[in-house]
Formats: sequence, C-alpha cells, structure tokens
Amino acid sequence: MVSSGEIRICVFTGSRADYGPLVPVVRRFARDPEIELRVLASGGHLLREQGRTIDAITRDGFTVVERVEMVVAGDSPVAVAKSIGLGVLGYADALARIAPHVLCVLGDRYEALAAVVAALPTDTMIVHFGGGQLTLGSADDRIRHAISELAHVHFVFAEEDRTRLVRMGVDEEMVHNVGRINIDSELIGRLPERRWLEGRLGARLRAPSFAVTFHPVTEKPEETSQALEALLAVLGNYHHGTVVFTAPNVDHGSSAIVEAVTRFVADHPDFATFVPSLGQLGYLGLIRHCNVVIGNSSSGLLEAPVLGTPTVNIGSRQDGRARADSVFDCEGTPDGIRAAIESALTAGSRPEHCTSGVPAGEDIDRSVIEVIKRTWRDRRAASKED
Repeated sequence: MVSSGEIRICVFTGSRADYGPLVPVVRRFARDPEIELRVLASGGHLLREQGRTIDAITRDGFTVVERVEMVVAGDSPVAVAKSIGLGVLGYADALARIAPHVLCVLGDRYEALAAVVAALPTDTMIVHFGGGQLTLGSADDRIRHAISELAHVHFVFAEEDRTRLVRMGVDEEMVHNVGRINIDSELIGRLPERRWLEGRLGARLRAPSFAVTFHPVTEKPEETSQALEALLAVLGNYHHGTVVFTAPNVDHGSSAIVEAVTRFVADHPDFATFVPSLGQLGYLGLIRHCNVVIGNSSSGLLEAPVLGTPTVNIGSRQDGRARADSVFDCEGTPDGIRAAIESALTAGSRPEHCTSGVPAGEDIDRSVIEVIKRTWRDRRAASKED
C-alpha cells in the first residue's frame, strides 16, 4: 500500500518493537489522500533469527520502499556501535532517495537514533513518538532522550512524559499527549482466535500459559544472566502448562539469552516452544489468549494491560515507566519470580479492558495526523517568509 499526496512521510522502523505500536498510525497515513507514505525498514526486521519481520509489514499491506542492512554480526558493544555507524551511512542514502518532508520514529532503539542523525542535516521535520518515558535499567533510556533532543514534534503517551520533556527544554507547544495509540479498535477486531494461534505455534495453550520475552539489561549486564537463570528454573516447574518464548532485541547480551532459551526448549519440548516472532497480530493474540506475560519487555507494561492480561515484570529494565495495577514487579530471583507469577495467576485476566479506552481511528486522526499536517504546513509557510 503506497499512498500519494501533498506531504511525503517516511516511517522508519528498525524492529518489531517500534513497528507494532505504530501500526494504527501508519494505517491512517496510508489512507489519507494528503499523505504520501514511504516505509523504511531496517535492523532486526531483516534478520532471520529475529523472524524476518519485514514480511509482516508487507502482509499488513504496506510497501517497504527502502531496506537497509546495518546490523553487524555479534552483540558486543563494539558491534552495536558499528551497527549505528553503518545505519547512519545507509539511512543517509535511503532518505536522499525518499526525500521525505517528515520522518517518523518511535521509541528508544539505536536504529532509530541512527535514522534521526542521518536526517538531521536536511530540512526534514522529525517526529518522535514515545519520548519522555523512563527505562532506567536500559541504555535505551539515554537513546530515547537523545532522539527527543533532535526531534521537532513529539507525541507522548502520558502527561508525566509530556512534563518530563518540557523540563528537558523541549518547546511545550511541540509536545502532544496523545495517550494510547499502540492499539486501536480496528486492531483489536483483527486479533487471531485461539485455535489459529495454537496452529501457528504447533502447541496447545494449556493453563497456565505464559508469553515470555526477556531482553538484555544493558545497564546491568550481571542482572541479565542471574535473572534469566532464575526465570528458567521457575518455569521448569510449570510443565503442566505452556511456555512460549519470543526472541530478544538485538542488543549486547542477546545471543546468550537465545542460547539459554533454546537449550531450555530442547530440554522441555513437551511444554515449551520458541518462536522468534509471531508478527504483531500474532504476538498480541498470544498476549490476549495466554494467562500471564512474563519478562522485562515494554509490551508487558503497554500492550498487556490493554488486552486484559496480567504481567510479571522482572528486574530493573523497565524502572521509571508507569505501571497498571495488573503489572507485578519482582526481583530476578527464583522466590521473587515464583511469587509474582502466582500473584498474577490469582489476579487473572480482565477481558473487559479489551473494549474499554481503546481509541478509534478517528481519534488518532485528530491527535496525530492533523497535528503533523498542520505543523508541517506552518513550518513550510515560515520558511517561505524567511
């Protein structure tokens, strides 16, 4: 799906982590006759070990006009730094070909930072979604703030995030609190049924069923191995249920996580499975149909509460981020994880959340699309006056 219009908007996505929350917005871009949509995909989207999630973008009906390979083999700090450099080089060429009026990025990944740096010398209006949040246990926290300092327009998801950006010195007129945009009513209606999901997994979701995503704690590497070891030890006791692992982000320490999870699944094939990626709809469907989301991913704090599924959030990676009362925090110890899982199972799901407070597409049009169009036109008018 490639639209044509007055304003050429490039949506950058470097992984499933930033693509999923943007889907409702990208869908509205594609349908707007005044917008010419261009999608630039890179990073983990192009990696087989990440599930080659670029295919999910095309299945969603969006045309990827530029693909930039930038991930250097390995997950060491040096490899990540080199990936950032390659990203800037590749994105500079891709953006020159696209010639966007607006570049949209979401979140706190180094791939997005590289895209923003590549756009910086141009007159492209940079739009950042998800600024002002805190994840004190991750280097992504500083990356997010760096992107916010470079962006022109900001869409935040909570009033406290807006306040934080303004305190950082960002022009308050350019910071817009749009609330929840990661899941809209149309997306909810497209989530897969339990039977389809079980067919995709090749396993029944026996109770208790867990969706597990564990990322490296980049600011505290020692926490990663200790918490992962404790988590796997606890999960081994739930052999009467189903454990579904998805892959971590491409960060320093991710390969060790994949190796440990792969060994666990090989040792427990009767109740554990590893799927690098289910795609956005499949993953959200898993969250909706499982009993508990476990790990340290932002999806446990952002998407799971909306879908009515309780979350066990392990360790410090998401420290500073707002929590719903369905999120159970714990230390990365066997006792802490076990107690949090049991508390989450006792709390149970809240299916009514799936239909309450979920925005319709028209809400996103007003809060995001119209703001982008108005701000870009104001900037263009101002530049002509100069």
